Formats: sequence, structure tokens, C-alpha cells
Amino acid sequence: EKYITRPRHIEFQIFGDHHGNVVHLFERECSIQRRHQKIIEETPSPALTPQLRNAMGNAAVKAAEAMGYTNAGTVEFIFGEDGSFYFLEVNTRLQVEHPITEMTVHQDLVRLQVQVAAGLPLPFRQDDLRQDGHAVECRIYAEDPARNFMPGIGTLDFYRPPQGPCIRLDSGVREGGEVTVHYDPMLAKLVVWGKERQAALEKMSWALSRFAVLGVPNNVEFLKAIIDHPRFRA
Repeated sequence: EKYITRPRHIEFQIFGDHHGNVVHLFERECSIQRRHQKIIEETPSPALTPQLRNAMGNAAVKAAEAMGYTNAGTVEFIFGEDGSFYFLEVNTRLQVEHPITEMTVHQDLVRLQVQVAAGLPLPFRQDDLRQDGHAVECRIYAEDPARNFMPGIGTLDFYRPPQGPCIRLDSGVREGGEVTVHYDPMLAKLVVWGKERQAALEKMSWALSRFAVLGVPNNVEFLKAIIDHPRFRA
């Protein structure tokens, strides 16, 4: 097997219907991970040229067509520094990070899933789809970054997410609720949109600095340190 140094994890959102139509809804850059799990995702990927984006998207669609794939899925690739890319896996479901795709292609992927399951054809073709702006998602976890990201439990004594234009929050918790050992420690997905990458990152930094969580250990400050880091910005 090849050994890929300094790899990136880049995935393509695919969608197929029961009428033979398959498209991709562009990529998500998912290279920022801890314990082999994603914590920050963005789209478009800053690593891809239009030519690479087209080649990887076509490969994802061909894989889906070969399987006769229907509904939402993700084709994941390992991407090398030299521009080479290699098949990693297919996730046969809607991904946690799907909101950044929704915010940049202006499609409701959950609605599309229901429509495709009901037998309706996809309402667009590949040439109809465009990427608009830049979106970033941070996964807010009840965990302690200083203790190897050990999951935390406790009562959410204070829980005040940020609000504002082009800020989306998908969350399943509320103030006063209990974070227990029986469920995944993710508290929320914080998603922002900007006209270009720098604007999106500035908005995410602003939003994280105003995300107040008390009562359980959390990774909000850790995420902000990544978003503000010069190497990540570059």
C-alpha cells in the first residue's frame, strides 16, 4: 500500500434517485480531526483546484453509478500533497457535516432524502449545481482537550449559543439538561457562512468567542484556537 504523508481527508456528497440520476454536491474538507474523528469541516476545500474538484467529483459519481446507489451518501478520499487522491470509503447515510453543503449549494438534503425515498426524481442535474460562498462547521463537544479529549458528563448549568446572520446551530441539548455517559458527547454543530473563506473564519471565531457553556468540560476554546491559528488560516 502507498503511504501518504501529510494527507487530507476530502469527501464528496453524492445523491442518486431511482431513475438513474446521480450527482455530487461538491466536497467537504474534513482534515482537522482528533482521535480519528472530525471536529472542523469546511467547503470548498482550500486544497482543490477546479480541475481536481471536477476529477474527484466525477470519480465519486462513477462509484455511485457503479453501485446503483440511491439517496444521500458520501464518497471519502485520502488526498496527497501532490494532488493524487485515493478511495477511502462510502458512508451510506447523511453525514454530521451535511449543513455546510446545504449552506453553499442552497439545497435541503433531508427534504431531498424524503423525496427520493418517495420515488421522485432529483429536481436538478449536475450542471445546475454551483458552490456559493464558504461554510465552516465546528463540532461542540462535552470533552476535555487537556485530558486527551476525555468525554465529560454533568449538568449544563449555562448554555447560550451565539446568534446572528449566517449562523446556524444544530443542537440536541438545552440549559439545565444532563450530559450522560449513555450518548455521544456532541452538544451542537455550529455552522457559519461567508462570501469567502476568510470572512467565514472570522465569523466562526466571533461565534465561538460568544458560545457560553458552563457545567461540563467543553472544547469551545480549543476550537477557537484552531480557527485562529496562522497555519489553519493559511
